[in-house]
Amino acid sequence: QVQLVESGGGLVQAGASLRLSCAASGFTFSNSDMAWFRQAPGKEREFVARVMWSHFTSYVDSVKGRFTISRDNAKNMVYLQMNNLKPEDTAVYYCATGIVSTTPAKARYWGQGTQVTVSS
Repeated sequence: QVQLVESGGGLVQAGASLRLSCAASGFTFSNSDMAWFRQAPGKEREFVARVMWSHFTSYVDSVKGRFTISRDNAKNMVYLQMNNLKPEDTAVYYCATGIVSTTPAKARYWGQGTQVTVSS
């Protein structure tokens, strides 16, 4: 079965960097689009970044220039490099595949999430 396991979250100060990782299994990773979403307390889950099977990437405007999504097909891994973090980036970050829509956030498969907390 499809499994997505995120790691790399934590508590950092504003301006710091984190790299999130997502280990994928149970499907043909190299043919699949992968994405990161996030959900802050009391808010809807929102799209953050997507990398298609072709390596084409897209981002929500609020993270452009700060976040970079990438994939390693040899390792079945997807990454989210987050630089210059801001308090408003605080959320649980989810890895997803089988993307149905980015807005609203709908996907067939989700990881369990990893918490990112940015203090001011």
